[in-house]
Amino acid sequence: MKKISKNLRNFSLTIILGIAVILIAYPSTLFFWPWASQKLSDVKINLGLDLQGGIHLEYKADLSQITSDQQNEAMQAVQDVIERRVNAFGVAEPIIYTAKIADENRLVVEMPGVKDVQEAKSLIKETPFLEFREESETQAQQIPQDIIDQANNQKLQNAQGVLERAKQGEDFGALAKEFSEDTGSKDNGGDLGFAEKGMFVPEFEEALFSPDLRAGEIYPSLIETQFGWHIIKKIEQRGEGDSLEVHGAHILFAKTTQPENQTTFVPTELTGKNLKSAVVEFQNQGLSEPQVGLKFDSDGAKLFADITKRNVGKQVAIYLDGEVINAPVVQTEITNGEAVITGNFTLDKAKQLVRRLNEGALPVPIELVSQQSVEASLGQAALNTSIKAGIIGLIVVIIFMIIYYRFLGLVAAVSLIIYAALMISIFKLSNFSPWPITFTLSGIAGFILSIGMAVDANILIFERIKEELANERGLSGSVKEGFKRAWPSIRDGNYSTILTSLILVGVGTGFVKGFAVILIIGVLVSMFTAIVLTRSLLNFLIGDWLEKRKWLIK
Repeated sequence: MKKISKNLRNFSLTIILGIAVILIAYPSTLFFWPWASQKLSDVKINLGLDLQGGIHLEYKADLSQITSDQQNEAMQAVQDVIERRVNAFGVAEPIIYTAKIADENRLVVEMPGVKDVQEAKSLIKETPFLEFREESETQAQQIPQDIIDQANNQKLQNAQGVLERAKQGEDFGALAKEFSEDTGSKDNGGDLGFAEKGMFVPEFEEALFSPDLRAGEIYPSLIETQFGWHIIKKIEQRGEGDSLEVHGAHILFAKTTQPENQTTFVPTELTGKNLKSAVVEFQNQGLSEPQVGLKFDSDGAKLFADITKRNVGKQVAIYLDGEVINAPVVQTEITNGEAVITGNFTLDKAKQLVRRLNEGALPVPIELVSQQSVEASLGQAALNTSIKAGIIGLIVVIIFMIIYYRFLGLVAAVSLIIYAALMISIFKLSNFSPWPITFTLSGIAGFILSIGMAVDANILIFERIKEELANERGLSGSVKEGFKRAWPSIRDGNYSTILTSLILVGVGTGFVKGFAVILIIGVLVSMFTAIVLTRSLLNFLIGDWLEKRKWLIK
């Protein structure tokens, strides 16, 4: 009784699964329920560029910092990074290639079925460009001292003239807006707000806090500081003693001085192409803010050691997408090939940066120069022809199985129909996963080939069952032993196919990778239908009625 109950349960689950996947794969079967049929029809299989077209994006690569003998290698690295980004699992099937137009290196990305162009562009540009830059001091051109003195004398005369105008009652704020060279207060009419002692340089503070200067008055003479000449006005004050605060305003005439040498950051050879891995790290057992730890490959470790050795006591800046993330001062040469990015990260931001870096940091920056729509190269007619060929092939296989294996062939036919519906359902439902599957003609080839694998598994099982029956074993025992004996052959054959497909995924690109991934999915599903579904159907359907009619099997 328990065995009958178990067989009934497995049979029921098989039928429920079959009905569910058939409704998802073929929504028209719900013609009696139009609303549900329409909803399921809205869930479609993603078609590739060759079947439905898509978006064509063209990027220009900046190789100005790459030596000529390494440019081809850099472009290949860019192509690999972008492909990992948009096709990490080999199911989106974009077309990505490099091209040379005149003197420019281009990267072309064609993505099938893209409706949101901005999302497609952000998906590619989201891959960060990581680089390390070192300090470089630019020598400023010196100005003759007599020219500086002449300019400052003119500034002093101008300041004296404006001071007289202010003392005669002209609007101080208007004069500040017209003449002041303090960009921080000029637009506010020179207003400095309330300040306490210790906030300004001594000469300025002595005049502003002078007890002889009353609220609303202008200091009678110019105040010279290291910055230039100031006209100072006390607006009001509050408090007294140590808590005294003065609200003041000023007009600055800045001194002309010799230009200072400028420190800039110049690129090094160390970029994201040398990044091996990135991880989120914490100091003090997680009590501090998160930081991003970087580990370089062997070439990157050597470059980083050279950079830190020649920049001890100086800054080395870490740039991400052209912006400074961190610029630490090098304390000593770092030879272990590791670096740290800090930058007041939240944990989520640090994780996001790590994910983006590990997906692949671009070795060179790229710039979008062209975008356009792509028409299908094969189109709906080719798709319909391929589907028709697949359906005809499936029907012919089912007819052969029924004629040759009779009852067993009928069971196999049901399993194959469920298999086809299950595969189509997986293609459709993948749209709700992070890795939607895109269907191209190469994918169709992988799908149809996997049908052959499913048939092959059924044939192995049925032949073993027939051999057991020929040895006068009972029907139930023959079915059980047939599955047991057929399993090693099914396992080894399918495992070898999966192994070969995994190699194609690893070394192939584009359509080859898509074909291999679809074939892997198909083989796994075919094993499930042959070993699980076919067995559930047979265990429930065989009985005394079939024992008396063994000619339906033999």
